[in-house]
Amino acid sequence: MSAAGVRPGPRAGVGVPWFNHQSIRGLRPSADSRSLPSNPLSALAENTRGFVLRLRPLTDTSLIVHWLTAEHGRLATVAKGARQPKSSFAGKLDLAFECDFAFQRARRGELHNLREVSVVDSRPALRTDYGYLTQLAYAVALIEQVTEIDTPLPEAHALFADFVSHLPARPVQPRNIYAFELKLLAGQGLAPDLNDRALPPGARLLVGQLQTGAWAEIATLRPAAADVRAVRQFLQGFLLHHTGRVPRGRAEALGGA
Repeated sequence: MSAAGVRPGPRAGVGVPWFNHQSIRGLRPSADSRSLPSNPLSALAENTRGFVLRLRPLTDTSLIVHWLTAEHGRLATVAKGARQPKSSFAGKLDLAFECDFAFQRARRGELHNLREVSVVDSRPALRTDYGYLTQLAYAVALIEQVTEIDTPLPEAHALFADFVSHLPARPVQPRNIYAFELKLLAGQGLAPDLNDRALPPGARLLVGQLQTGAWAEIATLRPAAADVRAVRQFLQGFLLHHTGRVPRGRAEALGGA
């Protein structure tokens, strides 16, 4: 419009308001504007804490990092340039690393942009025994199988934190896996019926102890071998029935027990 005092509308094809740049030259920013982030994208970043569940290459230079957090549940992020030697992510991303990190959500899809990482605890004791790593890898596979992405998972996050702290405290034991399965399934509303007559009395008692007991108490249990075998077979069938399959790596995590 040509009427005096009327500003022109947005320019065609431009998604920002029109400004008269001549009119703002020499103006100093206000105190409020100086307090805003210099990079507008930083205002969109979300900060959280979580565990690295899995890493896989995306390109020759970048990684996909899968996380478990309490607030956001399971997240997948792209660590751009993480495979380069001088990357800011170098040495900060590995299985079961607990980290504070910032990510920017994708406009579409479920693969978000990882922006910053600070390691809280790298859990080095987990790497002193191959058995710890096999049990850890199975626990990750089970979490991925029975939980949804981008859904708060405070119970699963707390369970995983306790699990990775407990694992290196004692020699590898198959009961770690049975207990983790039972506790995780119970948190997802899939707790077995402890009155199920398919289990002998001793095995039913053991299931209850593994499901509700503290990790330190579980380590001291002395169950009969027959009850342990019954629990192993029961849980395998339970997983198959309620989740559709048994995650890969279970036999290795149990060490043939």
